[in-house]
Amino acid sequence: MLTSIHPLGERSRQNRWAVTVTAYVIGAVGAGAAVGAVLGWFGSLLPGGDWRWAAAVLAVGLAGLLDLVRATPPGIKRQVNEDWIGTYRGWVYGGGFGAQLGVGVSTFVVTWGTWATWVLSILSGGPAAGAIIGAVFGFGRSVFPLAAGWIDRPSRLVSFSRTLAAAAAPVARITAAGFIVVALAAGVGRVM
Repeated sequence: MLTSIHPLGERSRQNRWAVTVTAYVIGAVGAGAAVGAVLGWFGSLLPGGDWRWAAAVLAVGLAGLLDLVRATPPGIKRQVNEDWIGTYRGWVYGGGFGAQLGVGVSTFVVTWGTWATWVLSILSGGPAAGAIIGAVFGFGRSVFPLAAGWIDRPSRLVSFSRTLAAAAAPVARITAAGFIVVALAAGVGRVM
């Protein structure tokens, strides 16, 4: 569905891609930051201590392991509403889609990393740190439409879609392994 947010698609709808994708990024980063801030605030109510660091390392490592073995994370089974594309202006559906994806759990949850991000926001110990974690997550969710910025003709859309489909499994494995490496490095770094 999000393969529709590219210059070719936006031009066909008489929208400007730059406006739509800017609204998308703002929506994703803003929603991620807002959720992160709320979770960080809740986390500030928990007692402090080294347990936070250990729990954060465990959450990231466990997310990587669960993704590596392809355990399906819990979450609702819905996409963004593609009817918005034909109904609203680009900045409206761009911002709306971005916000839904920036929250992380209002659409399909395809990686345990989403839940690990929520745990990290809680363990951050405050709204500001949680907001930063959430904003970075939201920005990560906004990369796809940014990567589609070169699609200005149908042949490029076909090529992009094929490349994306072929890369899905390897990227998922690399990301899962990355979670594990980060957890191990953080754990070892803390001990030393």
